[in-house]
Amino acid sequence: MDNQVCNFIGGKWIPAQSGRTFESRNPATGQTIVQCADSGVEDVRQAVSAAREAFDSWRRLPAPRRGELLYRVAERLVHEKESLARTLTSEMGKVLVEARGDVQEAIDMAYYMGGEGRRQFGHIAPAELPHKSACAIREPLGVVGLITPWNFPVAIPAWKSFPALIMGNTVVLKPSPDTPFTAALFVKILEEAGIPPGVVNVILGSTPQAGEALVKHPDVALISFTGSTATGGKVASDAATHHKRVALEMGGKNAILVMEDADLELAVEGIVWSAFGTSGQRCTACSRLIVHRAVKDRLATLLLKRMQMLRVGNGLDPETDVGPLINQSQLDRVHEFVKAGQQEGARLLAGGYPLTEGEYASGCFFAPTLFDQVTPSMRIANEEIFGPVLTVLEVENLDEAISLNNSVEYGLSSALYTQDVNRAHYAMRELRSGIVYINAGTIGSEVHLPFGGVKATGNGHREAGQAALDTFSEWKSIYVDYSGQLQRAQIDMN
Repeated sequence: MDNQVCNFIGGKWIPAQSGRTFESRNPATGQTIVQCADSGVEDVRQAVSAAREAFDSWRRLPAPRRGELLYRVAERLVHEKESLARTLTSEMGKVLVEARGDVQEAIDMAYYMGGEGRRQFGHIAPAELPHKSACAIREPLGVVGLITPWNFPVAIPAWKSFPALIMGNTVVLKPSPDTPFTAALFVKILEEAGIPPGVVNVILGSTPQAGEALVKHPDVALISFTGSTATGGKVASDAATHHKRVALEMGGKNAILVMEDADLELAVEGIVWSAFGTSGQRCTACSRLIVHRAVKDRLATLLLKRMQMLRVGNGLDPETDVGPLINQSQLDRVHEFVKAGQQEGARLLAGGYPLTEGEYASGCFFAPTLFDQVTPSMRIANEEIFGPVLTVLEVENLDEAISLNNSVEYGLSSALYTQDVNRAHYAMRELRSGIVYINAGTIGSEVHLPFGGVKATGNGHREAGQAALDTFSEWKSIYVDYSGQLQRAQIDMN
């Protein structure tokens, strides 16, 4: 893997059958990191075939033994954490402390799902007829296709693959073309931990072709996709044609609600972390700040002061707070949203432009941006920007704030700052999002609780926690009649 990052199929690192490659670049410097296999349909077919061939032996391996393998994966991840985090920062751009957190989430998930090797509990229920037992157990689906984004190139593949593996499925992973090297290193760690050949496979590619082939392959039982809502809709449509399951984790337009009784100093820290951490490139990032009018001006003053302290730069520099955007296309997209906000009448308080001079000249840097006087009908108040852009919307009371939070098409994460326990519990019930934080920002989910959203954010499935087991398994109901005679269920004998 030194000169070219290859596909991993059937336990072997092999180039794309076409021989084509593409470049992975550092978004902070523009420099090429590695050449990667540029896969097509035939590579996907080969990977699915390897996963299908490995499935029976893997599903028959006792689940506790599968769990022990995940424990070994966790140990390898701990050992490789710093090296993997540095590669992640070089390829994706997020600051090093965040990259370490990305790897730590994979470590946490490996340990958590390893424990599920002994906890795949089913159901035992009384049968309605005498001398008969009834129970339900979980079974794996088969080959699962995982299509993952670039913003969490270790954590999200781990969040998807570890529950899939502990349930006895085999995996074909298709990572983002922006972070292929990090994904390949993650899979190499699984290989070194002893995951059998064919159980985990990775296909790299620069175009949608490989992902589309994975979605449409008849031997892939489920597609788990994280990415944009537009792409997720196409994945769901294509998968439905082939009668397969789909788990979608898509966009967000998350809000922090700040009431007049909030601890504003605490709120500012949560807002800055949620809006500008990972340069705003999280599905849970805060891009809307819904503030009670009584404290809006004071909060804006504190926020601007705190934003002035943010250092934009290369994520490998320990002094950096905000790294680059992932690529030039995303930089252009964020800039277009800023221009749209200005054209619609929002007041630009800070930022709003690409950074192009000096140390920024070769990278994809954008200044942390704050808009005031934003109205609910503006594009910047409704559409996912996926960059370091925060909009301020003013409200009169909590009910108006909740209504505004719920008005967008997404429903992933929301947060409320208040010191009133009654209002906090009221908001927990009324906020229409899959994740709710009280007196904290919109980011920071934990692996033992379900992760996902409502409305256009997803299609009802959840990642992490026990809910992930439901995504990657199906139920089998079992009845055992030991009466020695025919007993006819659902027959009225009276």
